[in-house]
Amino acid sequence: MDYRTLKGAGTAELVVKKSVFIGYASPAGREEEAKAFIARIKSSHSDATHNVSAYVINDGRNFAVRYDDDGEPKGSAGKPVLKVIQNKGLSNVVVVVTRYFGGIKLGYGGLVKAYSDAASLAIENAGIVEVYETERFEVAFPYNMFHVVKETVEKAGGKVVDEEYGELVKFTVETRKGEAEPLMELLTERTRGRARLRAMFMRAL
Repeated sequence: MDYRTLKGAGTAELVVKKSVFIGYASPAGREEEAKAFIARIKSSHSDATHNVSAYVINDGRNFAVRYDDDGEPKGSAGKPVLKVIQNKGLSNVVVVVTRYFGGIKLGYGGLVKAYSDAASLAIENAGIVEVYETERFEVAFPYNMFHVVKETVEKAGGKVVDEEYGELVKFTVETRKGEAEPLMELLTERTRGRARLRAMFMRAL
């Protein structure tokens, strides 16, 4: 299953008409992780006016989409945060935006913008990464074919993840799911059948 998620945790802070908005974004593989992250932020900002949250979890078996306005006008806080996650095409992500009220009301539109901006900046600061299933195979070949094999693998979008040097050079090559077989055929063609190929296992990156 291919999806986009966060590289790590990210934070961002905005001040809008004296209200302070602090965004926190984090990857979360399961709903329990997302809930624990929200609880942790709420606990460290227990004096905040609001701790608004949203998450999208999809691990291939379980799917959960939740948001919480935490006392803000309905649809003005949690839903905009959720929309930011969805618009960026992210899964397995949790975002909390903490607000310290500064005494000036922002209005519905102002709240939507402030919560969206804080969530978006926190996500950007966390960094986005693509996760996809991969396949591996082994290719053994004579030394004089080193450049041909390496170039063929790299141009096809594969990655050499392990190298061994004995009587023959042996590469362990990783590709996206579904791309190993065509690359193996291409290597056979480019090396005129002198490369020995062996399929290995599949895993999620």
